[in-house]
Amino acid sequence: MSHLRVLDLSRVLAGPWASQLLADLGAEVIKVERPGCGDDTRSWGPPWLADGDGQPTREAAYFLCTNRNKYSLTVDITRPEGQEIVRQLARDADVLIENFKLGGLAGYGLDYPSLHALNRQLVYCSITGFGHSGPYAPRAGYDFLIQGMGGLMSLSGTPDGEPGAGPQKVGVALTDILTGLYAGNAILAALAHRDRAGWRSGEGQHIDLALLDVQVACLANQAMNYLVSGSAPRRMGNAHPNIVPYQDFPTADGDMILAVGNDGQFARFCAVAGHPEWASDERFASNAARVKNRQQLIPLLRQNTVLRTTAEWIAALEQAAVPCGPINDLAGVFADPQVLARGLRLAMPHASGGLAPQVANPIQLSATPVEYRKAPPTLGEDSDAVLRSLGYSDSRIAALRRAGVV
Repeated sequence: MSHLRVLDLSRVLAGPWASQLLADLGAEVIKVERPGCGDDTRSWGPPWLADGDGQPTREAAYFLCTNRNKYSLTVDITRPEGQEIVRQLARDADVLIENFKLGGLAGYGLDYPSLHALNRQLVYCSITGFGHSGPYAPRAGYDFLIQGMGGLMSLSGTPDGEPGAGPQKVGVALTDILTGLYAGNAILAALAHRDRAGWRSGEGQHIDLALLDVQVACLANQAMNYLVSGSAPRRMGNAHPNIVPYQDFPTADGDMILAVGNDGQFARFCAVAGHPEWASDERFASNAARVKNRQQLIPLLRQNTVLRTTAEWIAALEQAAVPCGPINDLAGVFADPQVLARGLRLAMPHASGGLAPQVANPIQLSATPVEYRKAPPTLGEDSDAVLRSLGYSDSRIAALRRAGVV
């Protein structure tokens, strides 16, 4: 993808997640930011990245999670001179990603119709809370809000009637991340359509991607449970609506996950637990029976799992090919032998003089592996280089900087 240029006008998470994915796969990504402050997430700290002397910088960890392999260009798009810079970049771009409110870029002449007229090959991806149609289209949308509106929080949290009952959001901005992944897929599909007869052979198109649409689409089996049965699923804590036992269980020194996916695995678990009779009990012999009788089964299992430590259970159940595992905090995650073996933690030299920790891209390609070419940039780190590539002289760049345009 090194032949592709992406112009990233997005901020925060969903759009930058998509553009980082494309950057990791080789695309040249130019991130356009506001002079003086940049992407909102630059200020979303602490924690802050340490410089070469171990002192905190003003580079927030949040920004670092989704902006590697990009070039930072500061441009004030409210100014005519800034709009012209973006238009010049768009003339030669393959992709533009933006997450302004509906109509937010039209007044600057940077909306899809305007830029499509300049570059008919451009794939223009708009990410909004609610899309470009429907009664909510003008509203702003944020991940937390969408997790509630889109049904995810109705499925997450402690069940009613138990201590701590109530809806819960997911611990990361999952709707934003899923939207970024959908955006990356949509962009690649649009590029494949454009270039199906050869490089840049056809026209680009507009992608209208909404956080709410993505959240509803990602309800997956729970959406089908409702649509098929007509009964809305309720919060079940860590239990699974369709599989039993498939949840957390207490152990002698903490907790573990038991993820039994079929009747054979359940029978092997029962043997390890010292209760082979459970597997032949008509109440528990099949998954459908276990789902029906979970209120009887789960207490029996809990009384048994507290008799051994988490490590003892994992060792015994792995030997019997029963899926199980610990509940790691993030220190445990990044110390896990499998995580280490897969190289999921890395560090990149940063312009501040320190090392920027990163979580690796999980895509492992045999012929075109992900390359970590450039740490998340400081604000405007590449402005001069990008502007020079457009033919701007040093004196012109200096004048634009004095005027606050870049």
